[in-house]
Amino acid sequence: MHSQREGIMDGTGSHAHHGSDQGPAYPWKLGFGLDGGSNSNGDTIANGTTLPQKGSALRWLRNVLWPRATEPSKPLRSTAYLDGLRGFAAFLVYIHHHELWVHASFVNNESAIFESSWGWGGHFRFATLPFIRQFFTGGHLAVAIFYVISGYVLSAKPLALIQAGDHVKLGDSLASSFFRRWFRLYLPLFGTTLLYVTSWHVFGYWNGACEAKATLGEELWNWYVELKNLSFLFNQGAIWPSFNTHLWSIPLEMRGSVVIFIACLALSRATTRARLLCQLALIYYFIYIVDAYYCALFIAGMLQCDLDLLAAARGTRADNGGGYFPRFLRRLEPYKTFIFYHLFVIGLWLSGVPAWSSKVEDLRENPGWRWLSYLKPQAVLDFKWFFLFFAANMLVSSIPRIPWLKRFFESRFCQFLGRVSYALYLVHGPILASLGDRIYHAVGFIRQVGDYQKELAPWLNIFPLSKAGPMGLEIAILVPQIILLPFTLWVADVVTRTMDEPAVRFAAWIYRRVLGAAPPKQEQEEEGVALRRLA
Repeated sequence: MHSQREGIMDGTGSHAHHGSDQGPAYPWKLGFGLDGGSNSNGDTIANGTTLPQKGSALRWLRNVLWPRATEPSKPLRSTAYLDGLRGFAAFLVYIHHHELWVHASFVNNESAIFESSWGWGGHFRFATLPFIRQFFTGGHLAVAIFYVISGYVLSAKPLALIQAGDHVKLGDSLASSFFRRWFRLYLPLFGTTLLYVTSWHVFGYWNGACEAKATLGEELWNWYVELKNLSFLFNQGAIWPSFNTHLWSIPLEMRGSVVIFIACLALSRATTRARLLCQLALIYYFIYIVDAYYCALFIAGMLQCDLDLLAAARGTRADNGGGYFPRFLRRLEPYKTFIFYHLFVIGLWLSGVPAWSSKVEDLRENPGWRWLSYLKPQAVLDFKWFFLFFAANMLVSSIPRIPWLKRFFESRFCQFLGRVSYALYLVHGPILASLGDRIYHAVGFIRQVGDYQKELAPWLNIFPLSKAGPMGLEIAILVPQIILLPFTLWVADVVTRTMDEPAVRFAAWIYRRVLGAAPPKQEQEEEGVALRRLA
């Protein structure tokens, strides 16, 4: 049975019904009026495809760039807050990178102050205050949250099948998820980066992301070489593409996904108690024995999902472990409000870990972090990920138990951010390194590195603005957002509809072609609409 909940279970987000009478579904169909039905400007052929007539191409382009809101609002799923949380986390990444760009332009390079704790080096700035700094430098926290959510989402359906003892469907589910995952993650990445690296050759502008190659052919070859290595699961080289270094987290996302699929398969026949203990053991191994924080974050998300499903099933059915649920957690239930509020506060504190340096000696110079620094295990090279592991898990687990927080992440703004979150992550860097560079120079910021002063000299101080205001909220930072933020969200929405959602459909389509069998009704429903995937 296909339920609203099943969308989040297999990591695809919410789905609308796609009737079987709309003809064969192909992955390149975008659903903008050219893939079925008829209208006043087109004729319908036998398979339901509308033949474009005069003006239809322009209308299609308009709907791509500025679609009408035609779908009625749908009831929120019980896990809709995860969509909103991921979207808000992507928004924090946007803010973090813009703030770092601007503060690196100051003569004294305020990025060091910006990413250190309040009082470091005698600097007391508003943006570095505890519980405030996450809104300015929350990009690292956002990545940790991405991984916990992915672990939760990718394991939800397999865990539900494990608890139901349905191992046949479990195998089918894992095979489908594993096959589609690479396409889902990398096709939008290939598309956005290809457009970006060709743009400065086509339009002839200077970009601050990387040094442009002499010819378009050389640029495309470099793009191919970097991305073929980036997308290789066992790549041991660099994971920072020169043209968009923010994409480093995607290969780790793929590796973490594989860890989840393997863990679900390996533990599928274990008792409930043994499965939970094995997940705890894996978390300990990935954090304290080897430096694989991203794997620990994924498994922690899986553990949270396992406990949530067990808690929801208590008293309704027995799982293959005889209805087991940890006794000590059951005893704490009357105090859950008190506990989760405190976990939320502690998580906020830990999420503000200084990130300017990866040396633990530097962490000890930050007020409030000296004694905490001694908790860092030997295996972790960059201490921030150790603290962000606990912070992200505390925040993700506490949000659904704090009603006003859950309502915030279920708001329309956060749900929109959740829908475009992957595209926002992909495009915000290129926009910052092209349009953002010029706008920030126009209002008076000058980067002191590279060829910025030379190449962007015509843009300098075209419309100078005051740099007055608290650190992170200077007038010259806020005013450019009138242009940059709506434009970035608009591009993210376009990329979501033209690259991200078609990539999800394409992955499902090609998997069915590989199977060589007619798709079941559930998969027909999943392919025909704007699918959301918590990547």
